[in-house]
Amino acid sequence: MLLNYLTVKGYGEHEIEIQKSRFICYTSRATTEDEAQAFIQEIKKKNWNATHNCSAYLIGEHDLIQKANDDGEPSGTAGVPMLEVLKKKQLKDTVVVVTRYFGGIKLGAGGLIRAYGKSTSEGLNATGIVERKLMRVMHTTADYTWLGKIENELRSSTQFQLKEIHYLDNVQFETYVAEDQKEEFVEWMVELTNGQTENAEGDMTYLETEVPTT
Repeated sequence: MLLNYLTVKGYGEHEIEIQKSRFICYTSRATTEDEAQAFIQEIKKKNWNATHNCSAYLIGEHDLIQKANDDGEPSGTAGVPMLEVLKKKQLKDTVVVVTRYFGGIKLGAGGLIRAYGKSTSEGLNATGIVERKLMRVMHTTADYTWLGKIENELRSSTQFQLKEIHYLDNVQFETYVAEDQKEEFVEWMVELTNGQTENAEGDMTYLETEVPTT
């Protein structure tokens, strides 16, 4: 599992107009090629009357699966520039479809490359990009008298991020902690509560944070 990587936030769509042609970029996350192909077919079905439904995707930790499809546009003028945007933004597990409704003005090869690249880039920016960091979920159990103090400290912490609170017989906190900060977290919690908590390691999972797009 990668320690961290970038991917699209989720489903999104964004439309631009270039020389009277409509370009609609649809984005989604896909962790398998089957998921990517299913998404492409879904968009094609939705836009069955479009002039073109071009697509590209990058999948896998090391980008082993990458495909580009021009869907009738001149070879190399749609799918490849879309794929290049995904690579430039260093995204993983991402699929994009750009639907074109022809407006009557031909763009030429260079114009098409720019149009599909621009549509993809703007579509991804509109949907949002997230960084996924592999984190350990730490479980902290405490008496309810510590609820306010622990919650306040976790919510104001710059090192550790609160995931969830469970209100059971005792209050239980789930906190995202970097693998190399587990001991530091336990020491911090012991000091905070004078040793009045039980701390245990949970599963590894990804924490997502949105990153600025340009």
